[in-house]
Amino acid sequence: MATSTLEVAEESQAGGAMTLLEHLLELRKRVTWMAAAVLAGMIVFFIPPVGFGAIEFLKEPALKENPDFSLQAISPMENIVAYFRVALLGGIAIGMPVVVYHILRFISPALESGEKKWVYPIAIGSSLAFLVGIAFAYYVVLRFAFGFLGKFGQDFAEINWTVTNYIDLTTRLLLILGFVFETPILIMGLAKLGVVRARTLLGFWRYAIVGAFAFSAVATPTPDPIVQSLVAGPMIALYFVGITLAWLVRRD
Repeated sequence: MATSTLEVAEESQAGGAMTLLEHLLELRKRVTWMAAAVLAGMIVFFIPPVGFGAIEFLKEPALKENPDFSLQAISPMENIVAYFRVALLGGIAIGMPVVVYHILRFISPALESGEKKWVYPIAIGSSLAFLVGIAFAYYVVLRFAFGFLGKFGQDFAEINWTVTNYIDLTTRLLLILGFVFETPILIMGLAKLGVVRARTLLGFWRYAIVGAFAFSAVATPTPDPIVQSLVAGPMIALYFVGITLAWLVRRD
C-alpha cells in the first residue's frame, strides 16, 4: 500500500528533517486537531441548559454590584451572537489541553526521548493554569470592572447593558486572563524543550513590563486603570515566575 503524504511528513519529523511542504502538512494536521477539540467543547455548550446556564453564571459578577442589573437585546441576532460567544469560550476551555499539546508538538518536531514525556504534563499544567486565570478574572477582575462601569456617569445617564456588550466584555476578560495565567507553564515548557532560555527572557524584563501595560490598555475594553492594572500586574508577575521555572528546568 502506498505511503500517504502525511505519513511521509511524520517519518521526516521523527528523523528531524522536514521540507516546507511537510511542515505545512504537519501544521494542517495540528490545526485540524485543535479545531476539532474546540468544536467538541462548543457542542457541549450548544446544549440549551448548559449554554443558558453559563450565561446566567456570567451575569453574577454584575448582579453582585447591582441587584437591579438586567440585560436587553436591541436586535434579533444579539441573543444568538452572545450565545455563540459563550459557547466559544466554553469550547476553548474544554479543548485547551489538546490545543496546547499540538502547539508544543508542532514547535518542537525533533524532541529527544527524554523531552517527549514533558509534553503531556505541560499541556495539562497550562490547561489548569488557564482555568485558574478564568477564575481570577471572574471573581476579581470582573467585580472591579462592573463596579466601575456600572456606576460611572449614572447621575446624567442611565446605563442599560445590551447582551452583546456585556458578553463581549466578560468573555474577553476571561479569555485574556486565562491565557495570561498560562504564561509560566508555557515558558517553563519551552525552556525545557530548548526553545527559550531563562537568561534571555530576564534580559527582556523592561520590555515585558512596558508590553504588559500596553497590551492591557489595548485588550481591556475599559479605561479604568484599576482593571488595566489587574490585567497587567499578573502578566508581569507571571512572566517572572515563568523565568524562574525556566531556570529550574534548564540551567544554561
